[in-house]
Amino acid sequence: MFIQTESTPNPRTLKFLPGRDVLGAGSRDFQDAGAAHASPLAEALFAVDGVERVYLGGDFVTVTKAEAIEWPHLKPHVLAAIMDHFTTGRPILAEQGAVEESDQADIAYEGEAADIVKELKEIIEARVRPAVARDGGDITFHSWDHAQGIVRLNMRGSCAGCPSSTLTLKQGIENMLRHYVPEVLAVEQVV
Repeated sequence: MFIQTESTPNPRTLKFLPGRDVLGAGSRDFQDAGAAHASPLAEALFAVDGVERVYLGGDFVTVTKAEAIEWPHLKPHVLAAIMDHFTTGRPILAEQGAVEESDQADIAYEGEAADIVKELKEIIEARVRPAVARDGGDITFHSWDHAQGIVRLNMRGSCAGCPSSTLTLKQGIENMLRHYVPEVLAVEQVV
């Protein structure tokens, strides 16, 4: 088994491509070891000293490390954990069908706001998510403040905590959403 690694814009995160499906479709973000019980692969990665966050994508895994440890010391252990997981044939998720977690605010939109939310979700799905997935990250819709014209987004994978995420959010995504949806005045990250 050959596992390819790629750097990401976030220096604390590496993208690992095992050459096979990880989740196939959907994604899961594990922000700490306590949340990893839903995935044997995430549990194995959090067992490696220095791993702080794990994101599972369709065909990749991104791992975020602690500030104090360097990738040359951590990377071999992460590679071994991924390889061991796949060679033993354990499932990626403990429960079947629990692929995509929703981190969207529980808000019911009506009228013009509902139309704008639909359009925002379509743009994010078609243009934003594929672009950031190449860098081992994900950006999903959280909520729309119709009165203020503010779109709130979730940053996951390598996008979470990335030093250039503010620049990407403001100069890339905000400009694009304002271009396609004139009602958008600003984009904010959900913390």
